[in-house]
Amino acid sequence: MCLLDGVVSWDATRIRCRSASHLSYDNPLRAHGRLGAACGIEYAAQAMAVHGALVAASAPLASSMTHEVRESIDTTAVGYLASVRNVALHVLRLDDVAGELVASAERVTGNARSVLYEFGLWSEARALLTGRASIVIEPGMAGLLAGGAPR
Repeated sequence: MCLLDGVVSWDATRIRCRSASHLSYDNPLRAHGRLGAACGIEYAAQAMAVHGALVAASAPLASSMTHEVRESIDTTAVGYLASVRNVALHVLRLDDVAGELVASAERVTGNARSVLYEFGLWSEARALLTGRASIVIEPGMAGLLAGGAPR
């Protein structure tokens, strides 16, 4: 299930993605004819996943990354949304928001095992929801080949 329509901008620490899927009647998160604002967390989580994939695949970007970010990259790793905190819902629903949504995420800190992002979902200049998310990284084959133990 991909809710995002495209990437607006990104760099080593942040990403902005756009989507109009909140207006679709067959949105897989829609329940009882509506799309609640908390579903915006999934939009932000997908933006974080895209950010991780883009950063991992971008060797030319390496020169603009901090040493901490470079050392935490494993192109075969899988990230799991472990927790969200300080979530503020500024609207009740997303399906009645006109226009495109913009999911934004900014990497606050992280290492090879976890990443902390601040995230938001916006429509034009209006915040729809904001919060923080912890992503736990499960090493992929690169971690195992480097001597990591399988789980």
